[in-house]
This record gives sequence, structure tokens and C-alpha cells, in this order.
Amino acid sequence: MIEVVAELSRGPVFLAGEALECVVTVTNPLPPTATSASSEALAWASAQIHCQFHASESRVALPPPDSNQPDVQPESQTVFLPHRGERGQCILSTPPKILFCDLRLEPGESKSYSYSEVLPIEGPPSFRGQSVKYVYKLTIGCQRVNSPITLLRVPLRVLVLTGLQDVRFPQDEAVAPSSPFLEEDEGGKKDSWLAELAGERLMAATSCRSLHLYNISDGRGKVGTFGIFKSVYRLGEDVVGTLNLGEGTVACLQFSVSLQTEERVQPEYQRRRGAGGAPSVSHVTHARHQESCLHTTRTSFSLPIPLSSTPGFCTAIVSLKWRLHFEFVTSREPGLVLLPPVEQPEPVTWTGPEQVPVDTFSWDLPIKVLPTSPTLASYAAPGPSTSTITI
Repeated sequence: MIEVVAELSRGPVFLAGEALECVVTVTNPLPPTATSASSEALAWASAQIHCQFHASESRVALPPPDSNQPDVQPESQTVFLPHRGERGQCILSTPPKILFCDLRLEPGESKSYSYSEVLPIEGPPSFRGQSVKYVYKLTIGCQRVNSPITLLRVPLRVLVLTGLQDVRFPQDEAVAPSSPFLEEDEGGKKDSWLAELAGERLMAATSCRSLHLYNISDGRGKVGTFGIFKSVYRLGEDVVGTLNLGEGTVACLQFSVSLQTEERVQPEYQRRRGAGGAPSVSHVTHARHQESCLHTTRTSFSLPIPLSSTPGFCTAIVSLKWRLHFEFVTSREPGLVLLPPVEQPEPVTWTGPEQVPVDTFSWDLPIKVLPTSPTLASYAAPGPSTSTITI
């Protein structure tokens, strides 16, 4: 019996283009007092990162596979196929790397191996939606002699920041200075420089503040004014807005605002509704604020963007966008009828009307949500960074 443990050095969340580092420890768990005949051996072990794509058959109409291309995937259980047994299809993978060959461990002996690979920058982000799913995994395959391969899978979460595909990493030390007191290889320099560049771009894109005002009205007049200080956010930030109802000529009785994502299948891949397919557009609410605002002049709300959610993105099959969805309930009668009476010389109890004819309408305001620091996402939404399997 051999125990294989894979541990991610920095948590399970990464930015596309970063280097993933994993320590693979192979142990013979038998006590050292066991006889020498209890030694264990592995023929080899290999590791590879891959992304699995799965589409809902009721929502997405994928083209049929090309029958002219034969299936070259071998059926032998002794060939390393990281995506064997997985749902969907593998759309992205890194070259496999061999960790070791012909390893023999005595009872109680343990050996560790380091695996490092750069996550492809051209891939989609990790996403589990209603129509499609993009799932990243690090798969480690181990094999005994004359035995099938055993697979150990470590789930990953990958964030994608668009615009880094055309970045040229500095080659001159004067452009990318480093401390002479620290030992750092070229891959580490590139990885740290990418993380620093991504952080700078995220900060620059989400730190600009400028008040945007929107007049809200229905068919009978103005309801109020909505104000928001920016339209670009990072995961983990709060969307803060203000609503001024004092300037309106139509009384607003209640309003709600929802922070939503809109998942839309691209037109060429949409399943037709007549064929029994589900809608090609789905909405998910991540935070909601509702308030009764009769006699309210000014109010505000704050909606947190979950760190576990997926930033907006677009692929050839699906797109994900963020929005604020407003719903207003307004009175059909003049607003002054619903106001309490003016001050009286004696205390007077005012009772609101039992029935009020109302109208309802909605409004959508698009916003942009970008990734955040992978370290912050790992701390706020911890996932399994260690996986174990026994062979």
C-alpha cells in the first residue's frame, strides 16, 4: 500500500498565466519495524492540468463531432488520460510532466516531488452555470507494475483577466529589478511580475470614481434619481448606490434592487425553444435589497459581490454579464394623497389607506465585475488544497 498526497502551496485559486506549484508526497505507511519484504514500488507518476467543458443539452446545441476524424484515444487502462471518466470534453490541457520513474519505498519511507506549471492564459475561467460548466483540475496519475493507472484529482479555480494575452514580459534586469539577496528563478520572476501587473490593472480599472446619475420615470412622470459612483468592480467589493425620491412627481411605495449575473448562450449555439429546449438566457441573484419607501426622501443600499462568484467573461459558446436589476412599485394616485396630514394643534393618528392602485416596472443597469487577488479569494472561500489517494 502506498499513500500519495498532493498539496497546493498557495491555495486552490489562481490567475490564468500564473505558475501553479504543487508538492506531491509518496509514502509507504507501514511502520519501519516491518520486514524488508514489505517495500512498495511504483513504476511511474505523471501530472497534468486540464479543463473540462460540459454543456446542458436542453440549452446548448453543440455541433456533432467530426466523424471523419478517428478516435485516437487508446482504451488501455495503462495509458495516462487525465480526463478519463470525467463528464464533458477536455478543451484545454498542459503537457504532461513525469514526476518520477521506478520508485521503491521501504516501510516508513517518504519522498516528495515538486510540480510546477503555468496555467494557460487563453483558457476560459472556472464557471458552473446553468448552460455550461468550465472545471479545472490537476490530475496526478500513478501506476504499479502490471496494474491500471490510479488518478488523483485536485480541483482548481482559475480567474481570467482579459488583456494579458498581449503582455510582453520584461527581459532586461533594469526593467524588472529584483533583490540580489533573494534566490529567484526566471519562472518566479515572470510569475511575480504577472501578479503585480494584474494587480495594478485591477486597481487602475476599479479605483476611478465619478458620480453617475440616472433619472427614473414611468409613463406618468418622474419617480426619482439614482446615483452610483462607479460601474467597474472587483470580486469582494460592495456596490453602493443612492436613491433620491424627493424630486419625483410619482409616489414610490416600494423598490428592490438585485445584483445579478446574466448567462447567455451565443446565438449560433442556442437550442430552439420549439424543440423542447430551455431558455438560452438565465439569471442568478447574488444579493438583494428591498425597502418600503413611502414618505422616504432619500435612501441608499449596499450589495456585496461574492468572492466565490465568477467575473464577467465571454467565450465562443456563452457570455456572462453582471447587472443591477431594479423593480419599482408606484402609486397611480397623486403622491400628496398618500402623505400624512400636516401638523395639527392636537395629536392626530394617521392611518395609511387600505388599498392603493399601483403600477410596477423594472430597470436594468449593466455593471462590470473583474477578478480579484487569487490569495484573497483563497482566504475568503477556502477550498480543498490537499488531496490524498491510497494505491
